[in-house]
Amino acid sequence: MRIVFRVASCTVAALAAVTLAAVQAPAPQAPRATASQRAAERIRALQKEAEDLATQESALLVQLRRFEVERQLRIEELGQLESDRATTQQALAAAEVRAATLRRTAETERPEIEQRLVRVYKLGQAGFWRLLLDVDNLRSAGRAYRTAAALTRIDRDRVVDHQRTLEALAREQQELRQRIAHLAELEVKARAARAAADKAVGARSALVASIDARRDLNAQLTGELQSAQQRLQLSVDQLGPGKGQVILPLKAFQGALPWPARGKLIARFGQTAGIRAGTAVVWNGMEIGVLEGQTVRAVHEGTVAFAGPFSGYNNLVIVEHGDRTHSLYGYLSSLSVSRGDRVDAQAPLGASGLDPSGNPGIYFELRVDGKPVDPLQWMARE
Repeated sequence: MRIVFRVASCTVAALAAVTLAAVQAPAPQAPRATASQRAAERIRALQKEAEDLATQESALLVQLRRFEVERQLRIEELGQLESDRATTQQALAAAEVRAATLRRTAETERPEIEQRLVRVYKLGQAGFWRLLLDVDNLRSAGRAYRTAAALTRIDRDRVVDHQRTLEALAREQQELRQRIAHLAELEVKARAARAAADKAVGARSALVASIDARRDLNAQLTGELQSAQQRLQLSVDQLGPGKGQVILPLKAFQGALPWPARGKLIARFGQTAGIRAGTAVVWNGMEIGVLEGQTVRAVHEGTVAFAGPFSGYNNLVIVEHGDRTHSLYGYLSSLSVSRGDRVDAQAPLGASGLDPSGNPGIYFELRVDGKPVDPLQWMARE
């Protein structure tokens, strides 16, 4: 299915058709006092916005510093936990080595001790008597008895000591493993807290950068408007009425442009209106549902570059605002302006009519730097 972007091609053709006509347009008359007043009001609005932005940025910088400190604390905490876990793991490894060494020693000595204990067990009480009868005198018998008893006690104590030491090492290893597991859990929480702090710092930094960019643009737009004000005053003071042609920059009014007419939004910028017989209509502007015959007004001052019938738009008006910016008004049933007229903001351009489907409404499009933009981002909120 072949898709034809009817709105885009028509508006491009309209702009191309009026380029030569605009060169031949007569010098328009402008209500300079009104333009100067609009510039002054917009400058005050921009200055108020600049103050608000500075206040917002100051608060954000305080929050940013707090989150940066929080992030640094989390980094230090995480480093300490990692160090503690490494130390605990080393201690566990050392305990495991000691336990292994003790087991090896016990295994080495176990056969000899077991043999002695078995021999003593086999001797029993009768064996001790035979041992005593083998000696020459009573003193020697006592010494032999004590020696045999001491050897037995030593062997038994060595076995008990080995067992106790192994049990103590096992408890130590268990405690160290539990501590390692606990430290690992704390590390997970610390990493999550650091990630949250990083995210907060990143978000605040992005907001600060956005506000900085907006403040820079704000200062640039204010400077452009002040320069336009100066040129307007120069035109009034030196050139006399009707001599100077100063147009306020449209870009300085983004977010503050009035609506061309009051009504319900029917189709948005970039929206596909419908598909018929293989043709898709994609809006480069927007359609506003209004009563038929309602006055349609210019959203900004400028020069009428085209006013007349245009295929698909009934009557179309294109207003040039300078610096490759245009506003387009379609579906008009009648016109109040002609090509070459200088119009102020809110000046009547004509009356609303019917769209191609027969429904009452108007088409509005805004082009900045020669490209269509979403008008809703440029209109004042109502």
